[in-house]
Amino acid sequence: MKFLAEIEILPKKGLLDPQGKAVTQSMPRIGIENVAEVRVGRFITLDIDASDAKAAEETAHTAAKKLLANLIMEDYQVRITAA
Repeated sequence: MKFLAEIEILPKKGLLDPQGKAVTQSMPRIGIENVAEVRVGRFITLDIDASDAKAAEETAHTAAKKLLANLIMEDYQVRITAA
């Protein structure tokens, strides 16, 4: 079966996020006054061939842990849907 894995990677809460800070500070300049904090991360999709959703999820977690995310500075979430 084919599955779509969506992996969202964001800086850990409490760590410096220079891109997020720059965007937050720029919001009032474009007339957006009600945004208190922005965090900037990455969104990655994987097309996975697997026997079931659990196997696809394991593949996505392995990719995130070993290649896509820096676990010291970033957190990630995985969502699996049938393709």
